[in-house]
Amino acid sequence: MVVLNRIYTRTGDRGETALGDGTRVAKDDARVAAYGTVDELNATVGLARLHAAGDMDAALAAIQNDLFDLGADLCRPHPERDAEAEHPPLRVTQSQVDRLEREIDGMNDRLEPLRSFVLPGGTALAAHLHLCRTVARRAERLTIALSRSESVTAESIRYLNRLSDWFFVAARIANDDGRADVLWVPGANR
Repeated sequence: MVVLNRIYTRTGDRGETALGDGTRVAKDDARVAAYGTVDELNATVGLARLHAAGDMDAALAAIQNDLFDLGADLCRPHPERDAEAEHPPLRVTQSQVDRLEREIDGMNDRLEPLRSFVLPGGTALAAHLHLCRTVARRAERLTIALSRSESVTAESIRYLNRLSDWFFVAARIANDDGRADVLWVPGANR
């Protein structure tokens, strides 16, 4: 259980923050950039939920919870040392990736194949889901960049990769199962 009885601590006033294992790093550290962008993504999902209902809202709520799990995963360095930890660190699991894949497949079954690229837009929900997609891709890029110099779990990268696909397909669902998609017309304004 997390207890936050005071929001400010003054420990970051010199441009540093603590990782999940207590290590102090600069606030612009690659790991902080990765999990900070996951937090930003979570906020964009919150905006999308303002326009969602029913199953879509429930799926987005599950994703928001997963994104906190992912943030906890990314803020804890050295996954290869998890067995030595006093308390097992929270990590994203393959089952979370598998759930996204099942949901993508289920949504995609409702859609006609694309005949053009889709422009971000359509309904308010679709536009917000496209924003979620782009922030998810940025989080993925930052996590991959981090993985070049430090250990990250393979599941965290897989989760972000599937999640951006999930948002794309969900945006098509939000556009009347793709019938209201805004399609790219190459060279339309030449």
